[in-house]
Amino acid sequence: MPVIYMDNAATSWPKPKAMLQAMQQFTEEYGANPGRSGHRMSLAAARVINDTREEIASLFGIKNPLRIIFTLNVTEALNLILHGLLKPGDHVITGSMEHNSVARPLRELENRGVEVTVIKCSPKGQLTPDKVKKSFKKNTRLVILTHASNVAGTLTPIKEIGRITGEAGILFAVDAAQTAGACQLNVKDMKIDLLAFTGHKSLLGPQGTGGLYIAAGVNLAPLKFGGTGSRSELDLQPEFLPDRYESGTPNTIGLAGLGASVKFVRETGVDNIYRHERALTEQLLQELAGIKNLLVYGPNDASMQMPVISINIEGRDPAEIGLLLDEKYGILTRVGLHCAPWAHKTINTFPAGTVRLSPGYFTTAADIDYTVRALREIAGG
Repeated sequence: MPVIYMDNAATSWPKPKAMLQAMQQFTEEYGANPGRSGHRMSLAAARVINDTREEIASLFGIKNPLRIIFTLNVTEALNLILHGLLKPGDHVITGSMEHNSVARPLRELENRGVEVTVIKCSPKGQLTPDKVKKSFKKNTRLVILTHASNVAGTLTPIKEIGRITGEAGILFAVDAAQTAGACQLNVKDMKIDLLAFTGHKSLLGPQGTGGLYIAAGVNLAPLKFGGTGSRSELDLQPEFLPDRYESGTPNTIGLAGLGASVKFVRETGVDNIYRHERALTEQLLQELAGIKNLLVYGPNDASMQMPVISINIEGRDPAEIGLLLDEKYGILTRVGLHCAPWAHKTINTFPAGTVRLSPGYFTTAADIDYTVRALREIAGG
């Protein structure tokens, strides 16, 4: 039985060989603590981190790599934005397709006196820029939105929203968990002040890696304080970036792998990756349309979404479908609510959730055909 991996929205698999080679090389040749010592292995480890920072800066059109902060994942980056920026009396705007990595911090901040507006998206998960503009208030400090839904793949028009927030003098934060590495992102062109990303999805890197771009002039209170390897004579946190936000020994082996993966993405070409994944999405949507009793949620249009497709079979529990796909056909998906109850309420699939199909760069057209045949058998037509 083949193994067909259709869970790239959770984490990408397989990974580029270069990622594994970079992590092995780090361990075998210079696996020291970066920035904590002056010896050659420590300096080599520090260069690994700097190289990764520069790769990511090039990918996102960031002029100063030092404005990229490394975190363990996109969730930590989003928490740094929200807890580091918002204070009681501030107003923040978001959408109803957000992941819990935004929803839960916002609910916590709401309990502390931050005013939260959640804009209701359409049943396909779509959000129009005018709804954002109409939600502005005198005390609006931040607009934070996912670039693409992890449930339905729906793309948010972030370039248009960035223009609107920029004109209003309101900070704009983007959760690029589902898009970084899979479609073009340029913080200057899109007027993004804060860009949160994860390493283990479309950047094709290892788990435990992620980061945050912080635009010049944006000041966030750190989430943690401690050793940075710099200004060790002080018992106060350094004010300069990235040290202000990078306390403690970093995941250097993970960042070595991430640097190699981002280099692979850049050399492959983000546009080439996008075209391949869009073709897979088009194929999947077209073939699913011919299955009786199968429901597809979201835009149902490859030009308006990333390769993240939620489905259900009428009268069947999504958990049952996911189990059958795995055990009988070797197709690996994710079922349930995908850590995004707001999104499922928006597309009317709460509380049972959906079966999520998410092909990736290494998925083939043959994988899509096999998956559709399996679903057709399960659905009985």
